[in-house]
Amino acid sequence: MGDTAFGYLRVSTPGQADEGISLEAQRSKISAWCEVNDVELLQIFEDAGISGKRADNRPALQEALNAVAEENGVLIVYSLSRLARSTKDTLQIAERLDKAGADLVSLSEKIDTTSASGKMVFRLLAVLNEFERDLISERTTAAMAHLREQNRFLGQVPYGFRLSDDGGSIETDPAEQKALGRIRSLHAEGLSLRAIAKKLDAEGFAAKSGRKWAHTSVASVLRRAS
Repeated sequence: MGDTAFGYLRVSTPGQADEGISLEAQRSKISAWCEVNDVELLQIFEDAGISGKRADNRPALQEALNAVAEENGVLIVYSLSRLARSTKDTLQIAERLDKAGADLVSLSEKIDTTSASGKMVFRLLAVLNEFERDLISERTTAAMAHLREQNRFLGQVPYGFRLSDDGGSIETDPAEQKALGRIRSLHAEGLSLRAIAKKLDAEGFAAKSGRKWAHTSVASVLRRAS
């Protein structure tokens, strides 16, 4: 194993933990691993708010791969799901590191490609990860098809409407229609989105979520109503 390392972090939504693991939590675990194994952590790269579906559209990952290949070091990730979502991308990354004389460590799966057994486990887990995602996708597709066969409404119910008792259509919601009219009226008066939200709360109009109005909710309602 090389004596220098680079960390790579990713979450799908900015400022949000993905799969229960935030950027800070990933960073902490990578740093701790380097301390325990007496490996110098040169830099940590992070992609925040970027999907892991494709490896080529994540700039920080590409920078991390270039850096670890140049140093013949170790790329450390919290888990394989942070690295890539497809077996193809995962194995291409592993092959690229292997050709450069670099290694990969995934903390969750306890994978270390400096050994033959580590390489074997790595490839097996990559295949199993993709298999699990494919199963979830198949179940979701089947469930949606079943709902369509039953004529169930599958879209998002817009503000001003509600799902009808048959579950297959929507109907007007009198209370929300009244609020919708008030929103349009306030907007026509030139009030800002934040001012409209405050007015709606003060006048007792409920948002779709049942919570207080936010300016983003007002904007969304106006977009749909236009």
